[in-house]
Amino acid sequence: MAEQAQNFAEQLRARFAGATVTEARGETTVEVPSPQWHDTAVALRDEFGFEQLVDLCGVDYFSYGSDEWDTSDVSSQGFSRGVEGKGAGRFAWGEALTAEQGDAGAQPVAAPQNRFAVVAHLLSYRHNRRLRVRCFAPNDDVPVVASVVDVWPGANWFEREAFDLYGIVFEGHPDLRRILTDYGFVGHPFRKDFPLIGNVEVRYDEEKKRVVYEPVTSVEPRVGVPRVIRDDARYATASGEQREGAKK
Repeated sequence: MAEQAQNFAEQLRARFAGATVTEARGETTVEVPSPQWHDTAVALRDEFGFEQLVDLCGVDYFSYGSDEWDTSDVSSQGFSRGVEGKGAGRFAWGEALTAEQGDAGAQPVAAPQNRFAVVAHLLSYRHNRRLRVRCFAPNDDVPVVASVVDVWPGANWFEREAFDLYGIVFEGHPDLRRILTDYGFVGHPFRKDFPLIGNVEVRYDEEKKRVVYEPVTSVEPRVGVPRVIRDDARYATASGEQREGAKK
């Protein structure tokens, strides 16, 4: 299987000269430049037999690799806060993230070369093979990537979701509009610089006799807590105690 995967990666490198092909944990990823995104999709379907698009999503690499929590020294008491500055998502109404914001000692946030990416997961029934394809949008202010709805019709709602949550524009999409958020929603909630408390809150106004939207006033800025997996020595300790007891 490893040899087959290596041969497949070599075929991809030979076919897509401008692409970067990587292999990790038995998975193959092809990263293509934005202008080649649509042509690569057509070639993968017609020449490599990837007839099904399993998933397509957006990714925001803003603050990628920057940890707000110190998880290197974890004890039974949990883990400690590593940075008190305003990291990604920790804003109040009207605030935004810059490299200078934060308390003393906070590390500045490194800006990625390209912030937004589109990732597609493909499946070939003919060859029993899966593939991940990634493309970075060249412009962070207005991220634009070609639509692949004409290649895989199932990409329609996936691209609408990426547009709604990340603000990625899919050029050539037949009906690009929000699909998950409410009418009149402000911003794109899966972007790393979107406040975790949101931009607006909703309440019922007794005088106007209707639901009104207004800037957030009743919710304090929140911080997402990472999931930390640490080694549990209880099983090994118990096994050792049982062995010592058996010897006695």
